[in-house]
Amino acid sequence: MMVLASLLFATMGVCVKLASAHYATGEIVFYRGLTGVLLMWGFARWQGGTLRTSLASMHFWRSLSGVTALCLWFYAIGNLPLATAMTLNYMSSVWMALFLVGGAIMLGSQRVDGRLIATILLGFAGVGLILRPTIEQDQLWHGLIGLLSGMISATAYLQVTALGRAGEPEFRIVFYFSCGGIAAGALTTLWTGITPHRTLEGPALLLAVGLLATVAQLLMTRAYGTGRTLVNASLQYLGIAFAFVYGVLLFDERITWMSLSGMVLIVAAGLGASLLRSRAAPADATQSTFEG
Repeated sequence: MMVLASLLFATMGVCVKLASAHYATGEIVFYRGLTGVLLMWGFARWQGGTLRTSLASMHFWRSLSGVTALCLWFYAIGNLPLATAMTLNYMSSVWMALFLVGGAIMLGSQRVDGRLIATILLGFAGVGLILRPTIEQDQLWHGLIGLLSGMISATAYLQVTALGRAGEPEFRIVFYFSCGGIAAGALTTLWTGITPHRTLEGPALLLAVGLLATVAQLLMTRAYGTGRTLVNASLQYLGIAFAFVYGVLLFDERITWMSLSGMVLIVAAGLGASLLRSRAAPADATQSTFEG
């Protein structure tokens, strides 16, 4: 299930990149949210659950951070090599390690895990290697946007963990996140305008983005609920490999040795951070189940 979820997320990235040629980022987010709302509403009815919640404020802040990260990530996918955009977003595990270290320092903890500091430094070394080619290709701005998407994703994942601990079911979290996508996408169209659907290709790509993302979310949630956390975290990084293959075959993207080395370092740092966090706080295992 995790391998299939990673493949579907990478395939979603392909559809986002293709759709970016026709639609603004906000429009893609809007239709992705609309598809998610409809699917989660149907899923809730099928499960006999309810979409009512007593944690509206928590859902609001989770949706705000999650949708912001999603918009930035989709923008990066549309303007960077697919594997590069995927990798920068997957920096979220390293960002969470940085948040943990920063929190320990601010609280005056006597003991800061040196291994977490090492994973952080390793991850940012990978970022430096990835961003170097983007500077040479005048894409630094797009690279920084992709990096920021990973940082904000980390805060969204922490909020998802808090919602899970509060007893919110997965479909309800995804439903309100999708509602946030509809709201954000609708607001951005006031500035960018609405793109008319002149061919069937555009609507088909938008529908594919929503379907692939939602199905991948459910598969990933199920995988984390039934499998080993570290194994799932490791398999999740297959999404970068799938994106790499898609980029080379479909978009004729040229990946330099520097970018490839950076991807390897970020994957290693992310796995290291996931391992250390899973040992320290097993309850955080759900943090990666709602990506995209």
